[in-house]
Amino acid sequence: MHLKAAGPAAAEDRARPAGRVRPTRATAPRWRSRPVKGLVYAAPTAVFVAVLFLLPLLLVGRMSLSDWPLLAGARGLNTPENYTDAIDSALFWPAVRFTLVYTVIVTVVLLGLALLLALLVQESRPGAGFFRTVYFLPSVLGLASASLLFWGLYSPTTGPLGRVPERLGLADDPVSFLATPTSALLSTVFLIVWKFAGFYMLILLVGLQRIPQEVFEAARMDGAGRGQIFRGITLPLLRPSLALTLLLCVTGSLLAFDQFFILTKGGPDNSTVTVVQLIYREAFQRLNLGTAAALSIIVLAVLLLLNVLQFRGLRHADPS
Repeated sequence: MHLKAAGPAAAEDRARPAGRVRPTRATAPRWRSRPVKGLVYAAPTAVFVAVLFLLPLLLVGRMSLSDWPLLAGARGLNTPENYTDAIDSALFWPAVRFTLVYTVIVTVVLLGLALLLALLVQESRPGAGFFRTVYFLPSVLGLASASLLFWGLYSPTTGPLGRVPERLGLADDPVSFLATPTSALLSTVFLIVWKFAGFYMLILLVGLQRIPQEVFEAARMDGAGRGQIFRGITLPLLRPSLALTLLLCVTGSLLAFDQFFILTKGGPDNSTVTVVQLIYREAFQRLNLGTAAALSIIVLAVLLLLNVLQFRGLRHADPS
């Protein structure tokens, strides 16, 4: 008994030539789907962050809550004594004050000089590329290497800078630039400005070159002077780059360690001890990892708060 096919599907089957197979949509393997591919691409970074950031952070958090001598290991919980001992330390508040003063001075001087250099080399003129390279070169040198270089330059016995005032008749003996708290601070600030001014200049230079030249030309046609153009056009349109440099400069200054550890060792009379140096002393001189970890958690919380505030400013600073 034969059944007669009915309906559009049957008519389509009769019209299709013999031997033709109805095409079907190929299904891609599951591992090639977009979400899975994204996970595969992100996996190396996720493993890197987990191993080198999250796990050490959890360990530091556990140390901050434990009695943890450096050479003996964990001895049980010790909270909140680690945090109270860290805050009650004789050097804690002096270190906080010095770190804040250093951060303010470095941020103001460094960003001001970087902006000036960026404005000087902004236009394409003969020699501009040479000066951009010269200003940027110190940032290629490592901070520890630069600190050792300036330690030799500042040395009153072997360094050339200490003998300059003596040869000019301004002093009877070679000058020690690291002998007093003020001179040690200013000498370190000079090192940091010398090393990082070119790096921040490059960031601001990129921001300046993003500003359309038509805006400046229109302002000049309207009779605006250089000062008016700088205040009314350059600074407002440069705010995202300024916010980024401010974020990097403040974070780096609050975490200052290498330059003071090499140049001053925290002296004279513990006047140049930063917060990170205090963490180092607690961990490797007093052999108390618990208090050092508590200090690290405090510094991390302050940095997170400052970074959140600065990121919000960076996000709202873009005029577009």
